[in-house]
Amino acid sequence: MKLNGILTLTLALLATMPTAAKNVDLSTIPPRDTVQLTIYNSEDLTLVRETRTVTFKKGVNPLQFSWANTLIDPSSVDLRFKTHAGELELLDTTFPHDKPQMLYWAVRSEMDGDAELEVTYFTSGISWSADYVCISDPAEELMSFDGFVRITNNSGEDYADAQVRMVVGTINLVEKVRELAQRGLVSRDEAKDYERSRRKAGAFKADAKNELLSKLRADFAMAENAARQPKKIVKEGLSEYFIFSVEGTETMKNGWSKRMRLFQGHNVPFRIQYRYRPQEYGEQLVRMFLLRNDTVSRLGSTPLPDGVVRLYRDNGRDGLSFSIEQQIKYVPIGQEIELNLGRDPEVIHEWVSIRSWRNAFWFRRHGASVYYAPGKGHRIKINDAVVGWDEHQAWVERIRNYRDKPIDLQIRRSFDGHVVFRSNLEPSLNDYRSPQLTAQVEAGEKKELRYELVFHQGHNQKQTNVTLESVN
Repeated sequence: MKLNGILTLTLALLATMPTAAKNVDLSTIPPRDTVQLTIYNSEDLTLVRETRTVTFKKGVNPLQFSWANTLIDPSSVDLRFKTHAGELELLDTTFPHDKPQMLYWAVRSEMDGDAELEVTYFTSGISWSADYVCISDPAEELMSFDGFVRITNNSGEDYADAQVRMVVGTINLVEKVRELAQRGLVSRDEAKDYERSRRKAGAFKADAKNELLSKLRADFAMAENAARQPKKIVKEGLSEYFIFSVEGTETMKNGWSKRMRLFQGHNVPFRIQYRYRPQEYGEQLVRMFLLRNDTVSRLGSTPLPDGVVRLYRDNGRDGLSFSIEQQIKYVPIGQEIELNLGRDPEVIHEWVSIRSWRNAFWFRRHGASVYYAPGKGHRIKINDAVVGWDEHQAWVERIRNYRDKPIDLQIRRSFDGHVVFRSNLEPSLNDYRSPQLTAQVEAGEKKELRYELVFHQGHNQKQTNVTLESVN
């Protein structure tokens, strides 16, 4: 029995004489007992594991599996016996050439009675995305940091009461599951041999797929007895990826999305820093909220998936002020989260040139020439060319803080060539070409950070980097 758009598993009984075999569909299609979805976003891939209870008769029992109007990879469909494995044997698998979205399993049974089957397969069209809502307190010292996950099902199949698991990590597919599902199994020769069809239409190379299936089956075992309690997220660290698992079950209808809480962080400490980094933020001084993904910051001990952060500020009058919406990338444990609030009109920054000059010239003589000067007779001119010099530039960074509290300031600039950075401000190097200054500017203060740049040009240039020199 096959219903369009609905994944079905039908048991057909075989007559006693194989030569007179006739399929008779059961009046009731066995429903799923359990279903689990493990969703990978990196490759539009979901591993589905479902169990069903089927009644067997002694002898050969054909099982029909159909996936019409879904995005299932037919080569990945796998059948296992969870109970009575010693009395049940999978004889073969047949793909009917005239029914490209169906297969038949022939199961030999040595008993009459019920057995639990496990069917696993890959499908595409199911995805998840994370988002975060942050609310800072009026003093801008602590914030709430709440994570959510939205799951979208466009696979063509409804999954009722499913355990949902979301994978943070990257795997590489030989072919995309969506393409394989839509391509189907069209060769009659391939349909004669299940294993050959799996090899030819497989979403992975055989070894890679078997290895992944083994890892995921082991992973499923870790959550076999997950309690169906109020929603919370179980985080499990594996060797190559990280899994977030929603306790309990969720019904994921085709074409629907569902948003669930990922975690909840209270009183998360953060600090504010003003940064001028033109190569990262453009020609502006930006205000940054900086917090760390660790247990000290009350964010737990798990990585944070890619997602959108929406930041609000409690205005102290039972209201919120929207600050920014920003995309963040995967945040490992211990890494800093950087939220860019943009330019602050209460903090003014200027970069002003004070003076410039040149010295340390090198010349190269190119001979002499004779010319006639009226009234002075013939003269000799020496032809020299400048082949090296030092170019000096004196600069000042001016900062005016009109806020009611001190601010921490960081200025980072990058320079090409052989450059000397001279200053009494205790600068540091972020990399070989980027000197960095830090300072604190008090409330209402106007501060000037002065330094000199020396660019070695021509013959004077010996290397390509910035060196620091301290001056009194």
